Amino acid sequence: MTKVDITFCRPCGYEKRAREAAAALKHALGLDAELHPGGGGIFEVRVNDGIVAKRTRGHFPDAAEIVEIVSQNLH
Repeated sequence: MTKVDITFCRPCGYEKRAREAAAALKHALGLDAELHPGGGGIFEVRVNDGIVAKRTRGHFPDAAEIVEIVSQNLH
């Protein structure tokens, strides 16, 4: 079974983006993503134990990009 986790920086206000990504994954792929609040500017999407998408300087993956990347990493 595929496990999807989204860790987001709550103080940075990334929770909305995390919830949007989780809803998009549920709608498009039928996957339930588990949300994990964090800090330090983190925004990471993991499939099983590997990071498949994350916020980097100058880039923040949107929900559509996350769905595409996760669909490519399903086993």
